[in-house]
Amino acid sequence: MELHLDGIPASCCTLDIEGNEQKQLIKMLKALGNPTRFEIVKFLVTHPGCITGDIVDHLPIAQATVSQHLKVLRDAGWISGTVSGPAVNYCLHAENIAWFRRKVGEIF
Repeated sequence: MELHLDGIPASCCTLDIEGNEQKQLIKMLKALGNPTRFEIVKFLVTHPGCITGDIVDHLPIAQATVSQHLKVLRDAGWISGTVSGPAVNYCLHAENIAWFRRKVGEIF
């Protein structure tokens, strides 16, 4: 472990983020911090383009609750939805996830 002259451990990371970027990162972290939403994101990794009903079938919760979680994930930028007739096809938002990975990489 590297130490400064005063005996305090050297910083391993930086946290050079502020303003809207900081707000966006916090929003994404909060959204993903919920176990159900985390499970939805995991499901979408292997089931891109699925509809709400597919997610409902995968989780032991009601359709209305799944819809609420999908809204939070959409608002946070984790997922996007494409209207296809009466249904919405959900997938991960690749551009936002790439941004998230860059920001987390810059911090750690």
